[in-house]
Amino acid sequence: MQLSHRIITLLGDEGDGWGVFYRARAMKAAGRAVTELTIGEHDIRTDPRILAAMHDAAMGGHTGYASIPGTAELRDAVAARVKARTGVATGRENVLITPGGQAGLFATHHATCDTGDTALYIDPAYVTYPGVLRALGLVPQAISTRAEDGFQPRADDLEAAVKATHRPRSLLVNSPNNPTGGVYARDTLEGIADVVREHDLWLISDEVYDTQVWDGAHLSPRALPDMPERTLVIGSMSKSHAMTGSRIGWIVGPADAISRMADLATHTTYGVPGFVQDAACFALAQGAALEAQVAAPFRRRRALALDLLARQNLVRVQPPQGAMYLMLDIRATGLSGESFAMALLDRHAIAVMPGESFGIAAAGHVRVAMTVADDLFVAALGQLLDFAAEQAAMAA
Repeated sequence: MQLSHRIITLLGDEGDGWGVFYRARAMKAAGRAVTELTIGEHDIRTDPRILAAMHDAAMGGHTGYASIPGTAELRDAVAARVKARTGVATGRENVLITPGGQAGLFATHHATCDTGDTALYIDPAYVTYPGVLRALGLVPQAISTRAEDGFQPRADDLEAAVKATHRPRSLLVNSPNNPTGGVYARDTLEGIADVVREHDLWLISDEVYDTQVWDGAHLSPRALPDMPERTLVIGSMSKSHAMTGSRIGWIVGPADAISRMADLATHTTYGVPGFVQDAACFALAQGAALEAQVAAPFRRRRALALDLLARQNLVRVQPPQGAMYLMLDIRATGLSGESFAMALLDRHAIAVMPGESFGIAAAGHVRVAMTVADDLFVAALGQLLDFAAEQAAMAA
């Protein structure tokens, strides 16, 4: 039997970029010790108090079908959080609870684009972005950034891309950024907003790392003039509260769009379990202190990494302003990001993600997740730098 063209072409010609990750997992399954610096998975677990709240909610009977837009309590809590952080009036009618940020990516593009429309996104990008767009019958269009610009998108590049694109409908941005760690400056976001308004695009803003900002400040583009009615913001408990496996996030946007996406949820996910929503309510009620506690290891490891990188001049880095990653420029070794990552895994059992996994703009880089204990992280990064020096010497 023939499968659909849509599912067969989901990954595109470039594949999914996860070869190193799968290879590392196979090595671990075979009994080899591997230092995994690939995915954005905290090395701490969900706070026991959150798990206790989840357990109590489940044992208390909140195990049936939950309200599909989300419980009133959680929608109110998210709305209050967003209003406090952005200054933009936000009520429960502006909030849809989703099974994580990934479901938010799917729903927002489903709501804003029709089959055959072009959906634009910034390169480098999180690896699932193009696949989500193809799954919806959209045409993915990457807009490349430059390492020398700190991977901040230029308004003139956005303008040129939109003008050259057939049926542009949406633009997806991500700040703080995965994989680069960049935090978009106000003038960058204002340039993005200008292009979006000029060409009547929807702006989809992935802000799942908004509690992990090390340098500068996070600004949601929804807070810019005339942007609340054309912006859909994706948030999540995964990174802010180490609740990756709980699969709970949200979309914030205009009330009509939220209502329509609630209809979509009725026909797809059918909501999020009530006991998970209750646990998310409890977690948000703990305020900024818990969020800072979850973020602290990455702030600390960033400092350790930058100190180590400063002692050599072969591997370059744009100091990450946010998120839990380092984007290392290894072009001086003469290897591609893919070749470097595979060789590092084979020789030293250290797994990092090839930059090419995230798009053309990240070629010749590797992304390092700061997601293991400090001593193990420093040792692995030191081995990576030594390996890079050996490769550069061989290429000379």
